Amino acid sequence: MKKYLINIFYLLIFLSSLAKADSNSIMQTANEYYKNNRYQLAIEEYNKLLLDGFEGTSLYYNLGNAHYRLGKVGYAILYYEKALKLSPNDEDVKHNLALAKLNLKDKVDTLPPFFIFNLWEGILAAFSVTGWTIIVYIIFILVLIVFVVYFFSRSVTEQRISFFTGIGLTVILLLTISLLIVKMNKEFNTKDGVIIETSVIVKSSPDYSSKDSFQIHEGLKVRIEDNVDDWVKIRLDDGKIGWITEKSLGII
Repeated sequence: MKKYLINIFYLLIFLSSLAKADSNSIMQTANEYYKNNRYQLAIEEYNKLLLDGFEGTSLYYNLGNAHYRLGKVGYAILYYEKALKLSPNDEDVKHNLALAKLNLKDKVDTLPPFFIFNLWEGILAAFSVTGWTIIVYIIFILVLIVFVVYFFSRSVTEQRISFFTGIGLTVILLLTISLLIVKMNKEFNTKDGVIIETSVIVKSSPDYSSKDSFQIHEGLKVRIEDNVDDWVKIRLDDGKIGWITEKSLGII
C-alpha cells in the first residue's frame, strides 16, 4: 500500500511537470508570435493557457497588449483590468491601461466620493487579497516573536518595550485583518465588467422590446448588479443603470 501511494505521488509530480513544461512552451510560442507582429495567433495561444486554467498578471498583460495592437480596445482594457486585479501596484499594467482608456468614446462623470471613502478605497486597492494575506501573516509572526521575548526575557526594560510593541502590533494586526476581510468581501461579492462590443444600447428592462435608455461603447467599465437569464443589470460611475446582454461585456 505504501509503495502504491509513493508511485501515485511520483506520477502526480511527473504529470505536473509535463503540464508546466507544456504551458511554458505555449507561452513561448505566443510571445514569439507577438514579437513578430502576429497578434491574432498570439491571442489564440494565450487563450489556450486560459482554457487550461492558467492565469497570471503577465498572461493577462500580454493578452491586453495583443488586443490593443489589433485595435480591440474593449478586450485590451478587460485584460489589463484582470492583470491589475492580481497586481494592483504593477506600473506597466497601470500605464498601458491608462493609454488604452484614452481611446474610450464614453466620458462618464464619476460621482464625487467622500474624502474618507476615497482614502479607504485607496488603501484597499494598494494590495490584492494575496498581498493583504501575506501582510497579515507577517504581522502575526512579529506579534508572536515580540510576546515570546516578553515572556522569556529577564530584563525589565526588554519586557516593557516588548509588551508595548506587542500591543501596538496587535492593534495593527486587527486593522489589517479587517482590511483583508473587507477586501475579500469586495473581491468575491462585487463584480465589474468591461464592454467588449463596439456599441451597446442599454435597455430599461431585461427585454429586447423594452425602452432604450442610453448608449455605451467598448472599453467602458461597469458595475454588475444583477442577472436575469441572458441579461445583466449594470451601473455606470455616474449612477445610470440599465440592462444589456451578457455577450456585450467581459467580467473582470
